[in-house]
Amino acid sequence: MTNLFDLTGKTAVAFGGNSTLGSAIAKGFAEQGARVAIVGRNLETAKEVAEEIKAAGGDAAAFYGDVSKLETVTEAANQIEEWAGGWDILLNAPGKNSSTPFFDLTPEEWDDIMSVNLKGLVFTTQVFAKKMIEQERPGSIINISSVSSGPPLSRVFTYSTSKAGVNSVTQYLAREFAPHGIRVNGIIPGFFPAEQNRKILDEERIENIMRHTPMNRFGEAEELKGAAIYLASDKASSFVTGTFVRVDGGYGSMTI
Repeated sequence: MTNLFDLTGKTAVAFGGNSTLGSAIAKGFAEQGARVAIVGRNLETAKEVAEEIKAAGGDAAAFYGDVSKLETVTEAANQIEEWAGGWDILLNAPGKNSSTPFFDLTPEEWDDIMSVNLKGLVFTTQVFAKKMIEQERPGSIINISSVSSGPPLSRVFTYSTSKAGVNSVTQYLAREFAPHGIRVNGIIPGFFPAEQNRKILDEERIENIMRHTPMNRFGEAEELKGAAIYLASDKASSFVTGTFVRVDGGYGSMTI
């Protein structure tokens, strides 16, 4: 029987693979047989994730890359190509958040969040997709969006705007890359407590989130693995592109 989710022989590049959500997804790829490049701006934590994957019997290596500093993305691509020869899967998982009220927002904070969440994603994809096309290597690009991408949520204006941009970019590139056999999809997580959003989760905020989440709980990072593996697999999702998989405990069903 064919294993639709087998990633054996594939190389996955996980930007933000050292984050709470990104590391869970990267480990999921490795569990299905993929070789995984963990890329992050904190090289030490990236190495820790890579070592955890290897300790579990997988194949991984850590690389430095800060999507807000595009020269480091190009250097990471060169190093990963030398390590693995190329890649089949790109995960764009870095994220930055802020709870600054709209009228207190500064151009500096706007640029900082946008440079990671949207600009960084666009130009990271440009570098890595170009090489996939040059090598005639079809595959999968997975962008991490957010339930706040639409409808927008209060207190996270810039973050919500950046994630709405991620949705638009995902659908545009799905059309752009389809002739090359590269599928571009997104995951829309609900509320998963992680480093970037803990500071905005006060008691009032948590109560409001639970009121709109039918499953009445936060998600666990490992619960993103299934959606990511599905989208990464050219067997399970071979005719799926420009699509968003929601992993949100029903939140979307309450806000449409």
